[in-house]
Amino acid sequence: MPDRSEDSAISFGPFRLFPKSRLLEKEGSPLHVGGRALDILIFLAERPGEVVDKRELVKRIWADVNVDEGSLRFHVAALRKALGDTGKSARYVVNVPGRGYCFVASFAHGAPQAAKPTIDILPPRSLPAPLSKMVGREEIVEKIANGLSLHRFMTVVGPGGIGKTAVAVTVGHRRSADFGGRVFFVDFGPLRDASHIATTMASALGLTISAEDPTPALLTFLKTGPALLIFDSCEHVLDALAPLVERIVREAPQLRVLATSRESFRSEGERIFRLFPLDCPPEREGLDVAEVLAYPAAQLFVERIAQSSGPFQLSAEEAPLVASICRRLDGIALAIELAAGRVNAYGIAGTASLLDSRFSLQWRGRRTAVPRHQTLAAALDWSYDLLPPAESATLRRLSVFAGPFAPEAAATVAAGDGLSASETLEAIDNLVTKSLISPSGSRTLRYRLLDTTRTYAHGKLAELGETGQVARRHADHFRDFFEHADSDTSTPLPEWLSIYGAELDNVRAALNWAFGPDGDPTLGIALTAAAVTLWVRLSLFAECRERAKTALAALGDTGDDRIRMQLLAALGWSLMYGEGRAREARPILETTLELADRLDDKDFRLRALWGLCIDQFNNGQFGKARTLADRFANAAANSPDRTDIMLGDRLTAVALHYLGDQNDARTRIDRVNASLHVLAEKPKIFPLDLRISTQYFRARILWLQGLADQAQALAARNIEEGRANGHALTFCSVLGQAACPIAFWAGDFEAAERHGTELLEHTERHAIRLWGLWARAFNAAVMVKRGDVATGLPLLREELNRAGDARFLPRFLPLLGELAACSGEADQVDRGHDVIEDVLTRCNDRQELWYLPELIRIKGELMLKSVRHSGDAEARFREAMAIAVQQGARFWELRCATSLARLMIGAGQSVDALALLDNVSGAFAEGSDIADMRTARDLIAQLRN
Repeated sequence: MPDRSEDSAISFGPFRLFPKSRLLEKEGSPLHVGGRALDILIFLAERPGEVVDKRELVKRIWADVNVDEGSLRFHVAALRKALGDTGKSARYVVNVPGRGYCFVASFAHGAPQAAKPTIDILPPRSLPAPLSKMVGREEIVEKIANGLSLHRFMTVVGPGGIGKTAVAVTVGHRRSADFGGRVFFVDFGPLRDASHIATTMASALGLTISAEDPTPALLTFLKTGPALLIFDSCEHVLDALAPLVERIVREAPQLRVLATSRESFRSEGERIFRLFPLDCPPEREGLDVAEVLAYPAAQLFVERIAQSSGPFQLSAEEAPLVASICRRLDGIALAIELAAGRVNAYGIAGTASLLDSRFSLQWRGRRTAVPRHQTLAAALDWSYDLLPPAESATLRRLSVFAGPFAPEAAATVAAGDGLSASETLEAIDNLVTKSLISPSGSRTLRYRLLDTTRTYAHGKLAELGETGQVARRHADHFRDFFEHADSDTSTPLPEWLSIYGAELDNVRAALNWAFGPDGDPTLGIALTAAAVTLWVRLSLFAECRERAKTALAALGDTGDDRIRMQLLAALGWSLMYGEGRAREARPILETTLELADRLDDKDFRLRALWGLCIDQFNNGQFGKARTLADRFANAAANSPDRTDIMLGDRLTAVALHYLGDQNDARTRIDRVNASLHVLAEKPKIFPLDLRISTQYFRARILWLQGLADQAQALAARNIEEGRANGHALTFCSVLGQAACPIAFWAGDFEAAERHGTELLEHTERHAIRLWGLWARAFNAAVMVKRGDVATGLPLLREELNRAGDARFLPRFLPLLGELAACSGEADQVDRGHDVIEDVLTRCNDRQELWYLPELIRIKGELMLKSVRHSGDAEARFREAMAIAVQQGARFWELRCATSLARLMIGAGQSVDALALLDNVSGAFAEGSDIADMRTARDLIAQLRN
């Protein structure tokens, strides 16, 4: 090992390291690396070839400051980048999983680079980690924790920086077991628009909201069991939040709410707990160390000195000064922490003198008469003035972020004007040490500013006239970030959402600035277009619609046609998937197609054709849908992207299915299924999971073809895949397109009720309106089938009426058929006949033929109950059978044959009835346990006896 007693250089590769001089050279020239990164390099280089434990590294580099392992990983990554150590085979610093890091230069034995450890992504806005030590608040925490057993809604009220959040988080951890771990932390600090309150809550609860009124979805989730919601930084959204809290507390009986705010909600049932400043040592002569440290404010001050400066022992001479500092800071926790952070640089006496120059007696005397934020603002002002220029500039610029931010984003937005990216990151590290920035609590390294700090720093930004410049960088960064997100199709959806979904608040903030009075609409338009994929994958169709409208209005009639095409596609899709039969969607998508053709843009041509085809499905124009599916397939035929061809086959298969051609539909959908193994990426133009959506349509087609066992097994697997996928809209289709109807047709009404209930709860949780309407009607139909006709039939009729125009969506057709059939069974034959005639007219007019055999059969059954029409029933049954045979729909054929056989038995034609049932049921190679097969077997047995 080289002798470094006189700062001997450590040479490796093109580098020379001088530890005592803290200098790193590359090929003779100084190489700048961050201070922490250099500390890590020096420590590792002093122990070459030795694996240094990560905890030992953190303790050595950060001393008594609490940082998470993410900070270490980040600075090691920065060190490797500076050393050019980013290739596939590490040359200098390697990670040994589960142990630590090792320096492996030429004089040390090399070690193969270990695989990068898997990082568990925590849910956004999860309960922050508890403080390692809560100073002066133990009794208060205990009172609030116990109070939650008596009071369902408590608010911790106090001035900014007093420690409300720390107390609430500690209470949350203490009571977590009592709520089965269902403790959710909702940070309203980043929220600027009160209309997004419910969406912010849903995000913290792990829900996806895509409706104008998401309250029912939140209530559904909160009614499922005991839960504690912690609402933080509520003061700026009280007017909108208060009535919502009243409602959820009233309607979710097992819920508890703990809020923090600078003022009370003044709501029904609210229990206010006012958090006072930490007790400070009194102003009197002769205070000794023990007396000073008996007060929590002084304890906190000394604790924070130790964290920022290393082990600290309060002397008798300094004790009165500490008492004075605590009093002058009014026992405000954050102000005390800021002061303690400067002791390392200025000492206690110097800190006290600086404090005197910033806080007047008049200000302290009038503390209760001025806005509470002003006290903390003054403390922040004092701390801000002590910062070096690089750190103060960085703090100002970081105030444009809404909520947590990644180091890379910070470097991009805060760097510039003489401040390099590496200097920015080093400034952030120093600001963390000084308690002006804190880690966000995620294991993926992110930082955040306290809300009061952000507000203060943003004011400084405005004072210096820098707001527009930095806000532009912020918007520029997220435009570029989400342009990459749109092309990032290989990342699995849950991971994609954890990366990009975490930036939703920043997108909103950037768009609000861009379309504001001092913003840049052109940049806002580009960011809107880039962020469309985020809104679609979060199922935030309502927000996507409104943002697209805003951008299109700003674009006007003379803007760039390519941007216009992208925004129109977003608007059309958000209308189509968010509202179903939206009349505005078709002309918007037609304009999108015209622009795509004019610009010869393949992707958007396919997006527009897909949207127009789905729009025709939604409006029941299946012949037109087939034509558009063919156009899509032709446009995709020469695409180098095989997923486009797969999408064309899927679209055609769905069109053929609804048109009643089950055999050709099966051929197409099987072709898609056979190609899924090559699907490495998510299709850009498809909002659902292609693998999962292929299977639920396959299950439907298999069922109609009489392959019941295969269909049921596929539907069961599809449910598990849909749950694991986590995409709200996809799982609606899994349950509604296959699981629910197949269980219903199989006569397994227990399973049908289970799936229908899950679908309804899912739609309410995620506020997906159209599927919610269907689920309520489906559940009513199941109720009738399970024997509760008196309740179920009126409810089914009511729910279908409530659905309005949504009844014309294809998914509602079987429910209308069941309404007619159930009306007949309830001796309401005329009402059933009216329904069936209306539905048959609809099917014939729109070529909605897939359900036609069943509708005609139901009409025949109604005729049997009517004296006037009973003679025509046989003709209807034979007509329905013929259509079923033509369609390759053996399931409908079996039902029709059973109805016809019963009629023939009644007419004394038992031999013919037996032959008919033997012939039709004998063609089934599977499905012996479904209700229709059991009925056919019972009739056959009856006829043979």
